[in-house]
Amino acid sequence: MTLHRYRSHTCGALRESDIGKEVRLSGWCHRIRDHGGVLFIDLRDHYGLTQAVVDPDSPAFKLAETLRSEWVIRIDGKARKRPAGTENPELPTGQVEVYVTDIEVLGAAGDLPMPVFGEQEYPEDIRLKYRFLDLRREKLHSNIMLRGAVIDSLRRRMKDGGFFEFQTPILTASSPEGARDYLVPSRIHPGKFYALPQAPQQFKQLIMVAGFDRYFQIAPCFRDEDARADRSPGEFYQLDLEMSFVTQQDVFDAVEPVIRGVFEEFGKGKKVTPKFPLIPYAEAIRKYGSDKPDLRNPIEMQDVSAAFKDSGFKIFARILETEGNAVWAIPAPTGGNRAFADRMNSWAQGEGQPGLGYIFWREGEEGGAGPLAKNIGPERTKMIADQLGLKVGDACFFVAGKPKDFYKFAGAARTKVGQELNLIAQDRFDLCWIVDFPMFEWSEEEKKIDFSHNPFSMPNMAVEEFLALDASDSEKLLSINAFQYDIVCNGTELSSGAIRNHRPEVMEKAFAIAGYPKEVLEAKFGGMLSAFRLGAPPHGGIAPGIDRIVMLLAGEENLREVVLFPMNQKAEDLMMGAPSEVLPKQLKELSLRLDLPKK
Repeated sequence: MTLHRYRSHTCGALRESDIGKEVRLSGWCHRIRDHGGVLFIDLRDHYGLTQAVVDPDSPAFKLAETLRSEWVIRIDGKARKRPAGTENPELPTGQVEVYVTDIEVLGAAGDLPMPVFGEQEYPEDIRLKYRFLDLRREKLHSNIMLRGAVIDSLRRRMKDGGFFEFQTPILTASSPEGARDYLVPSRIHPGKFYALPQAPQQFKQLIMVAGFDRYFQIAPCFRDEDARADRSPGEFYQLDLEMSFVTQQDVFDAVEPVIRGVFEEFGKGKKVTPKFPLIPYAEAIRKYGSDKPDLRNPIEMQDVSAAFKDSGFKIFARILETEGNAVWAIPAPTGGNRAFADRMNSWAQGEGQPGLGYIFWREGEEGGAGPLAKNIGPERTKMIADQLGLKVGDACFFVAGKPKDFYKFAGAARTKVGQELNLIAQDRFDLCWIVDFPMFEWSEEEKKIDFSHNPFSMPNMAVEEFLALDASDSEKLLSINAFQYDIVCNGTELSSGAIRNHRPEVMEKAFAIAGYPKEVLEAKFGGMLSAFRLGAPPHGGIAPGIDRIVMLLAGEENLREVVLFPMNQKAEDLMMGAPSEVLPKQLKELSLRLDLPKK
């Protein structure tokens, strides 16, 4: 039998049934061990690992002695059973080894800037510069394969749900969407620029206006913004989708099985929320101090102002004299000892707060312990314990003031308590919809009403009622919610979506309320508006982030662990050297001259 030039089997293929066969493998020298003159080579390729053995009797021994880590080689030899006691049950190929008779070096490797064998931590800049080496490591390699499988699954589920895949342009017009655009100069039109899309938002809405009914794509998005752990600088991918003739609930019914299905399929047996609860934005802020609540944390905050109003704890009593102020309680089950309470107090001071008031309950002490308990007395302390369901061995922390000023800190304190007391379940994916986002908010800087989130969402009220609103009735305007929603999983926002504002007159009114004259709306979104004036269906959608979904499924803390070739925190590609300077000739062709800041 003539063997293939490079391999008869992959490095993950040999089993006991292959014992006795002449085989040819090609791959990387993953690890080379010298056992008293006999060389063991773990040969690795995409599919797995096979142990090869070369002893001094083999004609290939001399060459084998020169091999080094990560050299690419071809070996010929015979598959044989591993000696008793040396089998490796961890490996699919762990029952066999190849006795090598011939070796060919296909690609020698110089000194490695980082090791591939083992998963030790390595400086980020080295890992990104030599990403092709980093990707040879088992964990990263499997993360990238997981990503591909997740995308296949999402695509299949979307098509099964009656969605059609379309591609939208990458070179488009600059849009004032939120982040900064990446601009691309045009050679044919000197002085004019394309932009890379921050999202296919306007295109997907126009696809609905064009009558295609259900669209999706695995869409690349480009934003010139600063990096964060949960946001890749430069570019990221999302499962972008839009549907026509739908209510908010229809979007939930279409999207939820897709997201739940993917988490069930790839979640390694972790429990997945069977039916995503709908949590109004105001309730999420009140209970969890965040519109991205981690529901694996059982702590729910409550307003306990009544227990402190006119109480002996003068600081809180005085705060509560101002209308709109409140005291919120953060229960801490099992945290009932002074050491923990003091630790949380000093954590709060490290966060720039004056401290964190607390009460804790211990055996044989009526009414609770700590300075606050002494100040307000046992009756009010019991009132708090009864309201929150707290008992001996528990504690409770308090924040006071104007809720809109302190809710983020309260949310951070809730998370910290949950982490410190190991209350956060690790075996679950807890998903929910956050709904009823406020349409408008008061901008303290500009002293005016502005959009609080997405200006293109439909208000959650009758169209006639919205059009009749008085633009000066700020109290009424600030109480309006929008048909806008987020999917959140384990405290990570996967995406935002909305039922879109498809009525030109409603859009004009919404922008007028936020202080944007009609001409500004026409200048920035004229294309969309003219499309809506020519027969637009009601439509809505969402765009879950692929990178974030894979990050959660892979159990990673950082998006760079699930992206093939990521940039660093400064949006630089250290491997390819981007962004880079270009030749004067290229600038001239584009009619551009640089005006660089003085160093």
